[in-house]
Amino acid sequence: MTPMPTGEGKATAPAGSAKRAMVGRLSWGLADQAASSISNFVVGIYVARSLGLTAFGVFSLAWVTYGVVLNVSRGLATDPLVVRFSGVSDASWRGAVARSSGTALGVGAALGAACLVVGLGLGGRVGPAFACLGVMLPGLLLQDAWRFSFFAAGAGRKAFINDVVWGVALVPAMVVAAHAGNVAAFVLAWGASATVAAAYGYLQSGIRPRATEARGWLGEQRDLGYRYLVENVSLSGASQLRAYGLGAIVGVGAVGAVRGAELLLGPFLAVLMGLSLVTVPEAARVLRQAPHRLGRFCLLLGGGQASAALLWGGALLLMPDRLGEFVLGDVWHSSARLIVPVTLAVAGAGLGTGAAAGLRALGAARRSLRSQLFASACYVSGGLGGAAVAGTAGSAWGVATATVSGSAVWWLHLRSALRERHHHPIPEVRTS
Repeated sequence: MTPMPTGEGKATAPAGSAKRAMVGRLSWGLADQAASSISNFVVGIYVARSLGLTAFGVFSLAWVTYGVVLNVSRGLATDPLVVRFSGVSDASWRGAVARSSGTALGVGAALGAACLVVGLGLGGRVGPAFACLGVMLPGLLLQDAWRFSFFAAGAGRKAFINDVVWGVALVPAMVVAAHAGNVAAFVLAWGASATVAAAYGYLQSGIRPRATEARGWLGEQRDLGYRYLVENVSLSGASQLRAYGLGAIVGVGAVGAVRGAELLLGPFLAVLMGLSLVTVPEAARVLRQAPHRLGRFCLLLGGGQASAALLWGGALLLMPDRLGEFVLGDVWHSSARLIVPVTLAVAGAGLGTGAAAGLRALGAARRSLRSQLFASACYVSGGLGGAAVAGTAGSAWGVATATVSGSAVWWLHLRSALRERHHHPIPEVRTS
């Protein structure tokens, strides 16, 4: 295998070429997120139309559970990778990727086994879906780890191709699942196609994941990894608690209605889920090359995403019912009433991710953790409190209010971190 190219645009490069290199990397990042968005959107729509509101709610519970496990993997394995091994030497990058991807694979195997046991014990409608998710978790997490690895190397094109492979593999898998006609079949189809892409990632990189070195990786990165773990799990765990709580307070159909509204904003939600693939490596490069521009970079990033989400949400309000029914089937009528609060929630989250990228690049893990814990607490209390007061719509408005408040806290912490760095410059983080 040929060596993986590492990040472009060193500090000595002319300003014009450095900007072109950044634009190129961001363009591949946007292309990759577009591919991921389309895949997630198609899966959600296909399941919603095939299974109806209640079964779609069950699938959504499996989906948010996957989100929690994914963020465990990212916090321990790949977030430290993109912070410390973006734009480093090829040898340093390859060694880190072998250990990082091995850690992701180990997390998938351990938590997948736990999910399988829980699913088998639950039974009913929910149990088989969780059991199948447990079987598929190693492939799902390894595929995500390759994406992080490629972006850390500045090779976004390979991440894009990998997501395209996943999308292509999804097509026959979804057709087979539709014939089975149950949630478990769709979970298996989704995970099996990701496993195909994970195998292709090995061919792309020529790097064998070393699960046996996971303990060493966790020890080396513990100063960042465990804080990022708590931060990430508080984010996805808040979403999971809100989904479970909403199902208990209002009913599983309410979970499907919220997920349907989120699907309508799918392009932006998918970008949010994997935003650190692009923004943290780029923010780290900006910090190394032109640290005085980091604040502006984060503001443009967050403001641009929030504005795009608001424009998309405005367009959704003009969508005729006939088109909405074609897209979501029976789920449309329940989801359409939630478009405004869900749009505001996505816009608020988009604004906050700009500040989050800056804090990650600065290695300000304490400030990042505090911001995320506050935002997650607001999310759970707003989502469940709103559900208790005003049902599904109340939950959506509670989450929107919480997300905007959380975004403000992210930016306050970034401003403080930038001031601290200006007065007390921190040494460059180690990369080997």
